[in-house]
Amino acid sequence: MKVKVAVIQESPVFFNKEKTLKKLEALTATYAKQGCQLLVFPESFVPGYPRGFDFGAKIGSRSEEGRQLFAEFAANSVVIPGDDITRLERLAKKEKVYLVIGVTEKQAPRGSLYCSMLYISPTKGLLGIHRKIKPTGTERLVWAEAAGESLVSFKTKIGVLGGLICWENYMPLARMAMYQKGVEIYLAPTADARDQWAATMQHIALEGRCFVLGCNQYFTKGMYPNKYQSYVQAEPENLCRGGSIIVSPLGKVLAGPLFDTAGALVAELDLEDIQRSKLDFDVIGHYARNDIFQLKVTGQPETKSE
Repeated sequence: MKVKVAVIQESPVFFNKEKTLKKLEALTATYAKQGCQLLVFPESFVPGYPRGFDFGAKIGSRSEEGRQLFAEFAANSVVIPGDDITRLERLAKKEKVYLVIGVTEKQAPRGSLYCSMLYISPTKGLLGIHRKIKPTGTERLVWAEAAGESLVSFKTKIGVLGGLICWENYMPLARMAMYQKGVEIYLAPTADARDQWAATMQHIALEGRCFVLGCNQYFTKGMYPNKYQSYVQAEPENLCRGGSIIVSPLGKVLAGPLFDTAGALVAELDLEDIQRSKLDFDVIGHYARNDIFQLKVTGQPETKSE
């Protein structure tokens, strides 16, 4: 089976959920018309990844200005369940595409925020949510941690979908937890724009014998609204270069990496390549040593069928 996919390297309308959702709708329509069956959007695309912000926090103190900034971030975050999800479900159904979208999710009505990845089917709606189990560095100030129930995977008409967000992909046991579910199309929304990220994506593809779709945003300092410019004065103009990439199960780069521009990577994936790649290596099959190694993942759900 062949699946046409698109990795969307775009910028949000920063901290403006409504305008960002409208942009997401327009992008979805564009690539659906090109015959894409799966679209992937970057980490915290809605309402934007707050690169360069410190939210007024130091060890031992937090500022009132930082608290207000966090409240604005929360006010523009995605509430689940709610109208935001209904809107995205309708979009997927209308355009007949699967959507995997990085969002900041707010627990209603005034709860914690999570860095989340939404899986939306054109026929079944919201399949489930992966919430970041370990935010990186000072991300922990604004995003809570999820647990094992967040390590989700889905058997769909276009293959088994699953993945991790950004530096969760450097957690070997988290990766293995996803491989154990037989993930065929591995999604990796990120905010990491380093040249080295491509090597990480290739390693995961080779290790998991799966297709890997790495998705980042392209964002410059000038894209921040004027009210936020003071927070990023010391940052370079080119805040996030992108680096989105699509990799085959044998580690071949099918598209990208895309740097220093907005755009999209489109590729056709032949899922039979996964079986062909397992002739000489299968991390959960003939190359495993279950007599030596056992991985127990607390709370991870079974793969959900669409």
